[in-house]
Amino acid sequence: MSNSTKNSASNRIHALLDENSFVEVGGYVTARNTDFNMTAKETPADGVVTGYGTIEGCLVYVYSQEASVLGGSVGEMHARKITKLYTMAMKTGAPVIGLVDCAGLRLQEATDSLNGLGEIYMSQTLASGVIPQITAIFGTCGGGMAVSAAMSDFTFMETKGGRLFVNSPNAIQGNYTEKCNTASADFQSRETGMVDFAGDADDIINNIRTLISILPANSEDDMSYDECNDDLNRICSDLENYVGDTAIALAQISDNQFFMETRKEYAASMVTGFIRLNGMTVGCVANRTESYNESGVKTGEYDALLSGQGCEKAARFIHFCDAFSIPVLTLVNVKGYETTKCSEKKIARAAAGLTYAFANATVPKVTVILGQALGTAYLTMNSKSIGADIVYAWPSACIGMMEPAEAVKIMYADEIAKAEDGKALISDQSESYRQLQSSAVSAAKRGYVDDIIDASETRARVIAAFEMLFTKREDRPAKKHGTI
Repeated sequence: MSNSTKNSASNRIHALLDENSFVEVGGYVTARNTDFNMTAKETPADGVVTGYGTIEGCLVYVYSQEASVLGGSVGEMHARKITKLYTMAMKTGAPVIGLVDCAGLRLQEATDSLNGLGEIYMSQTLASGVIPQITAIFGTCGGGMAVSAAMSDFTFMETKGGRLFVNSPNAIQGNYTEKCNTASADFQSRETGMVDFAGDADDIINNIRTLISILPANSEDDMSYDECNDDLNRICSDLENYVGDTAIALAQISDNQFFMETRKEYAASMVTGFIRLNGMTVGCVANRTESYNESGVKTGEYDALLSGQGCEKAARFIHFCDAFSIPVLTLVNVKGYETTKCSEKKIARAAAGLTYAFANATVPKVTVILGQALGTAYLTMNSKSIGADIVYAWPSACIGMMEPAEAVKIMYADEIAKAEDGKALISDQSESYRQLQSSAVSAAKRGYVDDIIDASETRARVIAAFEMLFTKREDRPAKKHGTI
């Protein structure tokens, strides 16, 4: 491939991989179609650079599309190079990273192009849950390639030049780019949840390298462990201050305050991401009621409620963790479900999906109740009853069917109506109900909480729990797969 052609595609690969580690495969491949005067057009490497190399010493396979060759469009040989890369990755058990800048299917090759993209889909399907798949969008990713990006485990997108869409903004009735750019990184991050991380090219490269360094190479050979140089018994003295923004709480308990949040802009009331505990990668799911920026300025407030989007976000994340044997930590502060007409359209099915994801996961699962854990929304958030291995609660946690005051209003409706001071009666009975039915102590006495821990000791207790669960094995009924 000529130097001018290789500038963007190859440079992205070399920026991503360890220095001098990239080995190109299929560099001499060109388009073989001769229709529509294709023989007169140069198609070096058929518009995609493929090969392998290392990131922090870990083997990865990479393909990078070159927009200067027929717009980076997917042709027969272009697709074949990618599917062969997947075949090699599956044989050796290493991640596949796609750097996308593609105009779509190659019109000159029609059904050959269409079949090629279908074979890419098949390769991704077979690889799902076996090796991590990462897509990074640097240019156009439209139509069928958008489906390919959605089939990846993690999707990155450049904010300036990236465009992700099934239908371009101007093709949507009543819409146009200036009105609502549905192909933008902002829309795809906040509104659709398709994009896990958005930023400039350097941010994307650095984040992919970080992600690869903490993930297992495949579903069988776990190389995601690292040496821990942080104090395993470190006291997190101010952890209670972060009940609202659990992203900060997770960073506080993690080794060296490491936290990599996924899909941060989407369904912000649900936090998903990775931390390190004693050098081990742990997937985290947490409810969030507040968010703060790096300067400590509050940037958002959310109800302690499960939303349909939040449930879907968490369920997909848990499925990934379970497929790659990554333990799951859940921080709970939830009191019910979102009550809007829009949410009602999907909340039951979405909550069922999250419940199934937690219950079906056989990896070590630890839950810490930070604040409220009320009603069936708590059951969904990895409660003891759906399979959590260890459940801890902070002393101030409220665990039960509903808020004590609301329960009292129902139970003592007649007495409150007759009382001279109904508010005082509600207050007195609420405290009694809380102690008897909704306190952390009450739940612990019934075996629904394994221990009540001080917030400052959370890091040490969670690390100890996961170490105990390291050799966990769990049998399930024999079946092809679930249907939820």
